[in-house]
Amino acid sequence: MKQTTLRIIFLVLASALWASMIIGCNTVRGVGKDVEKAGDHIQHSTR
Repeated sequence: MKQTTLRIIFLVLASALWASMIIGCNTVRGVGKDVEKAGDHIQHSTR
């Protein structure tokens, strides 16, 4: 029973994360740009 509850919670959280990504990035190109910007920030913070 507890494992089923944890699985449901995980699926809900994963779905919410996926939905927020889709809403924030309307296209695959938008996702690519967001990932590129994140990479740029990581590179600049390590310098």
